[in-house]
Amino acid sequence: MALSREEVEHIARLARLGITEADKDKFCDQLSNILEQFQTLEEVDTNNVLPTAQVTDRQNSMREDNILPSLPQDAVLSNAPWREQEYFRVRAVLEE
Repeated sequence: MALSREEVEHIARLARLGITEADKDKFCDQLSNILEQFQTLEEVDTNNVLPTAQVTDRQNSMREDNILPSLPQDAVLSNAPWREQEYFRVRAVLEE
């Protein structure tokens, strides 16, 4: 599937890319080549392939969930630029 220069210009405009005339010719060839590769992939029979199939054998890496002591609240809040009682105070993001 070959792309025209107009289609490449349209794609560049959508992507907000400023491209030169030489780039338009180069991208016509490159993008057309990519689309041809996808057409080749569409011809592959994937009916017997599970949607979650992996090429390599993967396993989850699980570890023990160990409970560790937390930092004291005063130590954590000591670095806060603003503090209100035992809470961090932050600037309002949304206006009402």
